[in-house]
Amino acid sequence: MSSPRPVPPNTTHPVDESRPLSRILLFGVQHVLVMAATPISAIFLMSATLRLDPGLTVNLLSAAFVLSGAGSLIQSLGPWKFGPKLPFVMLPGGAPLILFLAIAEQHGLRTATGAVIITAAFYFVVLPVFSRLLKFFPALVIGTMIVIVGVNLVKVGAVLVTGRPGEPGFADTTNLMLGMATIGFTVVFYLLFTGVLRQLAVMLGLIAGTVLAFVLGGVDFGRAAEGGLVNVPLLMPFGSPQFNLIAALPLMLYSLASMAEATGQTVINAEAVGKDIDKRADVPKTIRGDAATSLFGGFFGLPLMVTSGENIGIVRVTGVRSRYVTAAAGVVLIVIGFLAPVTRAISVVPSAVVGGTAMVVFAVITVLGVQMLGRSDLDRHTSTFICAVALALGLLPILIPGVYGGFPPNVRILLESGVAVGAFVAAVLNVLFHHVRPRLTRTPASPTVPEGDREPGPEASETVPHA
Repeated sequence: MSSPRPVPPNTTHPVDESRPLSRILLFGVQHVLVMAATPISAIFLMSATLRLDPGLTVNLLSAAFVLSGAGSLIQSLGPWKFGPKLPFVMLPGGAPLILFLAIAEQHGLRTATGAVIITAAFYFVVLPVFSRLLKFFPALVIGTMIVIVGVNLVKVGAVLVTGRPGEPGFADTTNLMLGMATIGFTVVFYLLFTGVLRQLAVMLGLIAGTVLAFVLGGVDFGRAAEGGLVNVPLLMPFGSPQFNLIAALPLMLYSLASMAEATGQTVINAEAVGKDIDKRADVPKTIRGDAATSLFGGFFGLPLMVTSGENIGIVRVTGVRSRYVTAAAGVVLIVIGFLAPVTRAISVVPSAVVGGTAMVVFAVITVLGVQMLGRSDLDRHTSTFICAVALALGLLPILIPGVYGGFPPNVRILLESGVAVGAFVAAVLNVLFHHVRPRLTRTPASPTVPEGDREPGPEASETVPHA
């Protein structure tokens, strides 16, 4: 990936371009169709794990869409000091959801929602300190983290197609065919079309996959007409939140890793749209947007809301860089949250079709991480070693689920977040090798350039591990 492209003076940067409303809405809908599976699956997982009644599940799904839309608007439009004005969407799910469920099972739902609110406030408290540590997150650390994020997301998309090993219906041939056909449709559209239609290849592939599923009898659109017309999110659906610092501690610890992940998401998003940013100024805006959305989400019974890197793949594939597209997606998400039939219509799209689309989009994120690593001097032996160790430990829980099953629950939840582990290991090793070690080994006659930043000589190249 190239560095941010220069923009001529007195011209609008593509990320700030306001396209015709019809196109903005069309591209926004494309983002929503690809991302809608995340809030749906997150709420359904909550409902199944905590045995929530159907009415409460519908209410939480409505809240998830509304808060995802509100967060996307904050991050895309950047009011005051909230949001970096980049094409971002916000979603629930992932590690924060697992932590929320663990707290709810141990201490109750009211304590779990209290933990979300405490953690959202904790973001604001530690942000001034964290912003001073951003110099310890160079391209090497962020690129490693983005690769892990991408691999993890590809796995998430693949599981939507195959199901989980050991569960009924795993690797069902019909689902595999639907997933592969959806990918094939996307490739064909991207190959044959040009202009706007090519930019919509992801959405067209998803629609074609859904039509194929309907022909095969795998979609029942009749369910979309059942029930009422309007959903209104309910404030404090579990009752008044209960605040317990000890119960909230795992989520608060995760928030540190979440801020590191937000750093990577902001940098990679800016590079994807070709915009030069100031990490010290713009990363805190992303984190404030996460914190504000999570704070409101906690009062509506939701887990932490996080800025999603998933849509960056869509930006890269389509080439549409305007932040007003994701702002439009935010508006669409809010509308969906209030319109019950639309919510149900989206929910009937087969998971295998969504998974096939997601695999393509998420794999692009992995490529972006690899491209960033390509600019982080991996021919230097210390950089190679740091990246290798961080990838090994970060990918371990992703490739071998349950590897930390023998650890205490709170420790296990943190270790099983491959993104958090990879980011932490890469950051710590970068400090040790490129900041601490050169100072400890430096003598008055030695060069002042840190060892990890020197051009490798013959002896350095010999120390690079070979496969």
